[in-house]
Amino acid sequence: MEASPAPLGSVHPATAPPIIRVEHLVAGYGDNTILDDVSLEVRRGERFVIVGGSGCGKTTLLRHMIGLQQPNAGRVVIDGEDITRADEDQLRRVQRRIGVLFQSGALFGSLTLGENIALLLEEYTDLPSETVELLVRIKLNMVKLGGFEDFMISELSGGMKKRAALARAVALDASILFFDEPSAGLDPVTSAELDELIVQMNRSLGTTMVVVSHDLSSIFTIADRVIMLDGESKRIIAEGKAQELRDRSADPRVHAFFNREPSPGFRRRMDNGHRSA
Repeated sequence: MEASPAPLGSVHPATAPPIIRVEHLVAGYGDNTILDDVSLEVRRGERFVIVGGSGCGKTTLLRHMIGLQQPNAGRVVIDGEDITRADEDQLRRVQRRIGVLFQSGALFGSLTLGENIALLLEEYTDLPSETVELLVRIKLNMVKLGGFEDFMISELSGGMKKRAALARAVALDASILFFDEPSAGLDPVTSAELDELIVQMNRSLGTTMVVVSHDLSSIFTIADRVIMLDGESKRIIAEGKAQELRDRSADPRVHAFFNREPSPGFRRRMDNGHRSA
């Protein structure tokens, strides 16, 4: 029998048991290895952020964590279930408990906002239509979009589309939410508002959140804990609180990322260029 999650607020994320384990993951495309022997744990109720430079494998790792890709080696365990060895029915059962907010939002433009949210409820539950309509209103109110049920997606601003995608991600009361660059394409004010909404929902619902991001402002606002991937080594090169990695890391790659500075390699190339000129 599956263990019931701890009551909201009874366990702090820093001491909570892991709900996701990635063990010795090797992943890539064809002969191109992107991630090599990556292991990590995400604690229940934690806001866990994955960072790193372009092409380092952040989205690849996320796709393996939600079961969209199979690794070359290693495994991913979600709430005690190994999704790398799960059959279709087992994987669908696990994915029923997770929500995903893709960078594009992935909303259906031919449907109204309310219909986008209702689609998941109609597919995965046997609830009567009046209950579905009520839940749609509740989910939209949670993301400050109450009253927009009949709007078409094209009528929404970029920030509203992100919040709409968040409402759909929590439609089935997911215990884990995955975000792929949630603030991408947003202006600073709208991005900050989305960050605050993510933090508020985590605190009120106790939902575990895994966020891929390169936006430093969002990282410092959202993250309980951060890991940094490195494209050259194909591994995790740092783990901890964002502020500590910014202020105390002795690794020049980590220091450069969290302080928004040129990479050590870039500076060496610039120095060599000046000397040869």
